[in-house]
Amino acid sequence: MSALTIEEQQSETSTPGFRERFAFGLGDYGTNLTYTLMVTFLAYFYTDVVGISAVLVGSLMFFARVVDGIICVFVGIRIDKTDTRLGKARPWVLWTAVPFGLSAFLMATVPGISDSGKIIYVCVTYLLANIFFTANNIAYGSLLALITRDTYQRGILSVFRKGLSTCGSLTVGAFTLPLVAAFGNSHTSWIIVFAIFGFFTALCLLLTAAWTRERIKPVNKENRNNIRAGVVAVSMLKNRYWLMIFFYLLITFTSLTALSTTSVYYSRYILQDVSMMSWISVAQYLPGLITLLVIPYLIKRLGKRNLALLGLTICSIAYLLPLIDKTSSLFVILATVVRSIGFCGIGATMFAFLADTIDYGEWKTGLRIEGILFSAGTLGQTLGMGLGSASVGWILGAAGFVSGGNAHQSKHVLDMIEFLFIFFPFILAMLNMVLIWFYNLDGFYDRVAADLSRGVFAK
Repeated sequence: MSALTIEEQQSETSTPGFRERFAFGLGDYGTNLTYTLMVTFLAYFYTDVVGISAVLVGSLMFFARVVDGIICVFVGIRIDKTDTRLGKARPWVLWTAVPFGLSAFLMATVPGISDSGKIIYVCVTYLLANIFFTANNIAYGSLLALITRDTYQRGILSVFRKGLSTCGSLTVGAFTLPLVAAFGNSHTSWIIVFAIFGFFTALCLLLTAAWTRERIKPVNKENRNNIRAGVVAVSMLKNRYWLMIFFYLLITFTSLTALSTTSVYYSRYILQDVSMMSWISVAQYLPGLITLLVIPYLIKRLGKRNLALLGLTICSIAYLLPLIDKTSSLFVILATVVRSIGFCGIGATMFAFLADTIDYGEWKTGLRIEGILFSAGTLGQTLGMGLGSASVGWILGAAGFVSGGNAHQSKHVLDMIEFLFIFFPFILAMLNMVLIWFYNLDGFYDRVAADLSRGVFAK
């Protein structure tokens, strides 16, 4: 880090420039290199390369998220109590960057020992990776509420985050299997690929910590002294919009993770060509990158809530397109393209929603707890990731999925793969549409921001 200049805090009224926006988005590029490996390829790697049962993999992934939930609350409290020259959240992004990248590499280095030994190693390394992911992601997410209070600027920062996170997912989705094949298509090949992505995860997060700035300070000068369990709990329960976004994130990431995890199995067992996963990944992320060019205009024109509803509607249509011909790569890729376009409206707004609810909570209760609220919001994301991965493992295991790269799967297993790929995300999208329909903070957020800038709370 000696070659990098750590930016100091600036006044609340200064506007983020291009480099800061890019650096903020770069954090999610790096995070998604490891995140996409975990949600798209890790279950497949454990079942078809290492040979661990699908039920065990699903249970492990869910249990890890429960542990993360405990860690989420602890990290959120520590962030809110942190006060350094770099701010509250940036030091945590800095401290956890390298351990997170290293833990990604360790997940793949499963030794050739007994089955029980492999299971213990997988449990320990997967839990370690999730602990560092959670600590880093809470701090990174909290930055959005600390960089600016301007709702439009938050929208622009979210576009950079969504755009670069999509690039990270596209990088992993398009190049993982070709790289594994290029390095010899062996267990060692997977270790090399995880190491490469882990290195760039750490590097990108270090740049984020170095080149972003925290500008927002609590209106209440006694804010740190008021961070007590009882006060925080009351503040959270009074913040109905935060509660809505908590469940919105839970459902969104359950759907995303289950769909990403199932895509590899769908390519392997329904389309009969696992290499199609690279093309599905391109279709999943590239159209979204192009669509992001118009997202700032749509945010200004429609508002975040209406844009999210539009995205959910488009995604719901896309989920059902493979029903035209479930074994056709053409319809699967077409559905993925449409889903990619629709998800831009969801991905570019969901964390901006969370940042707005933090301001609403401060306005409503006088207590600003972005670390705790982002950590609890991230708990929704974390539990969603766990439920998404676990549901795939549990459902496939219950259907009789047989681990091992050359195993034959029954018709019941194939039916369950189709259900997880088509109907499961559609049902979850319907639930999210109901939640966002009742979210109307957009309608009076300008008043909230103006009052807080003047040091005024809700009456």
